[in-house]
Amino acid sequence: MDTPSLSRPDLFAHREALRLPASKVVESLVAIVGRKLTAYIGGVKDARAVDRWIAGGEIYGNAESRLRFAYQVARALSEHDSPAVVQAWLTGVNPELDDRVPLRLMRENELDAVAPAILSAVRAFLGDK
Repeated sequence: MDTPSLSRPDLFAHREALRLPASKVVESLVAIVGRKLTAYIGGVKDARAVDRWIAGGEIYGNAESRLRFAYQVARALSEHDSPAVVQAWLTGVNPELDDRVPLRLMRENELDAVAPAILSAVRAFLGDK
């Protein structure tokens, strides 16, 4: 089994986010950040959609890539902090991201445009540990 690298604490989380079935990604993300934030990341208003995804229902559009990326971020952070800290990191204004909110960046922008900055912020945060 892979273990987190000290120089790249997000590498294990990246591999896991790619390898897990989408339903397991959603289930694990819910365990870390909760149903409402998972629904927000997935771009749905009704949290019941999250239950359908966990049951294997289709995830439409680019929601799956956002959910996988959010899981990668949440998983990397959860290796070092509690779910409450992970949720606060995702929903709080982040100075590493020019005082923007990571979760909002993930949902409202193309991942290609924001993922590098978000991952840099994750690494900076974990580097302080």
